[in-house]
Amino acid sequence: MTDPSLISILGVDLEVKHIPLDKPLAFKASAPSCVFLHEGLGSVALWKDWPAQICQTLECEGWVYSRRGYGYSESIFDVRGAGKLQSNYMHREALEVLPALLAHLKIANPLLIGHSDGGTIALIHASQFPVAGCVVMAPHVMMEDISVQAISHARDHFEKLKPKLAAFHKDVDVAFWQWNDVWLSEAFSSFDIRPLLSKIQSPLMAIQGTDDPYGTMKQIDEIAAHATQTQLVKLENCGHSPHKDQPLEVLQALKYFSSSLGKIQRH
Repeated sequence: MTDPSLISILGVDLEVKHIPLDKPLAFKASAPSCVFLHEGLGSVALWKDWPAQICQTLECEGWVYSRRGYGYSESIFDVRGAGKLQSNYMHREALEVLPALLAHLKIANPLLIGHSDGGTIALIHASQFPVAGCVVMAPHVMMEDISVQAISHARDHFEKLKPKLAAFHKDVDVAFWQWNDVWLSEAFSSFDIRPLLSKIQSPLMAIQGTDDPYGTMKQIDEIAAHATQTQLVKLENCGHSPHKDQPLEVLQALKYFSSSLGKIQRH
């Protein structure tokens, strides 16, 4: 995995890390690039070496990036005032920022792998743009009371969380409050992307833990109800981060999913 670098996308410097393909160049044409989309408090660093493990297993190159205000991407001025996130922030990320980043990197038909907010962004993007496949872990397709409760709890315990988060963000206050404030805002209470799900044409896998404090199994059941090609993976003894709580199960699910993609060919 290469060191992260800053790339200007739509006038904003974003932290981007490349996971090179450890195969002959001829192989690259047959394997889609994996693009990893992080959670609401995630970043390039918070993924740790998991993306590299996945790319090695799936035999494809990968790209990881931090959204604005996260990791070492450009910060946000007055994040709790004039610079606060709007309720459509995931739509903007999916329909404006991500397409611009993919175009800059010359990536067509990516395999999107998203966690939490990143999973939602992947779903919105896949509803409007062609992708080789879409894997979402603990995504949010609608608001639930359990989500509000967990995010409120995080707000009330931010000072305890702050030292842990500071290891992954250059400005931890920006990273935390941009996420927390928008999720607890009145404008976000009607969040619901279910009408978009039937527009997804690509292969789709949705993974959810039974013990996720941020969402119930209804989140991925609703995906399957609207996008009938969805493969569901429901994991016992698993919280909000399936790739951390049940890494072997998630790896096996991704291997199975990738084997069904015509664009990934084994050499």
